[in-house]
Amino acid sequence: MVDLVLFAGRILLVALLYVFLFATMKTGIGLVRGQRRDAAIWSVDVEKGSRTLRGLHVDILGPVVIGRSPSSDIVIGEPYVSAAHARFTLQGPALVLEDLGSTNGTLVNGHPIGQPVTLRDGDEVQVGDAVMRVSRR
Repeated sequence: MVDLVLFAGRILLVALLYVFLFATMKTGIGLVRGQRRDAAIWSVDVEKGSRTLRGLHVDILGPVVIGRSPSSDIVIGEPYVSAAHARFTLQGPALVLEDLGSTNGTLVNGHPIGQPVTLRDGDEVQVGDAVMRVSRR
């Protein structure tokens, strides 16, 4: 009789464990789907610039640094581009561009920026000779 009770207890414990794991997975998948739906997907396309840069497409999933340094995410190998020139940053659903104290400045739609700027779909960003268009999908 004791063996039967222990066996039933083990079966119940395994069943509860499976229910717990199922509920945890369902919640986790729901959270991931919710984040994916709510998060804006931004991208940058290089339209003008050196031959090696033209046509470059970069999805913005986190901070993206533009500069002359090889450690930059978008490398513009021009002498008038600073090592760390500008940075794209996601702030919630918005895409923000910040000049990182560059010598020659950063232009948004032809206007120099002095402080972080919230970008809109279709804005044009110029760093040196490189012209990039931001888009939201």
